Amino acid sequence: MTETDDATNRPAVLFLCVHNAGRSQMAAGWLRHLAGDRIDVFSGGSDPGDEINAAAVEAMAEVGVDISTERPKAWTEAVARAADAIITMGCGDACPIFPGKRYEDWELQDPAGQGIDMVRGVRDDIRGRVEDLIATLNRLDVA
Repeated sequence: MTETDDATNRPAVLFLCVHNAGRSQMAAGWLRHLAGDRIDVFSGGSDPGDEINAAAVEAMAEVGVDISTERPKAWTEAVARAADAIITMGCGDACPIFPGKRYEDWELQDPAGQGIDMVRGVRDDIRGRVEDLIATLNRLDVA
């Protein structure tokens, strides 16, 4: 992860879950896919896994979003501080809290160890949430 370029007026979003292998990777993939370069996108985990969830990769590929080259990684304080919005997905007290940030906690089923049909449902739920997030971020006054 790299820090957001302070010279841009793009909002930055950090997606966090425990292993950074499923939910947060799908959310980051959707945001990159739907927003392009209008929003800086980061993801991380409080206890990163060894590899990305294969069912999440497959489910995203079915809708034309390639997350196959992503790898689980820990969130960093620098990226968390640079983010305008921090979206958490089940990492509880291990997720960072910084004053002045927009926080949302998305209650999503954990796709770890689940079949593709279940993961598709999580994928579609995440897409709707990301679309709503984009609509609100486009109204941010980021100076």
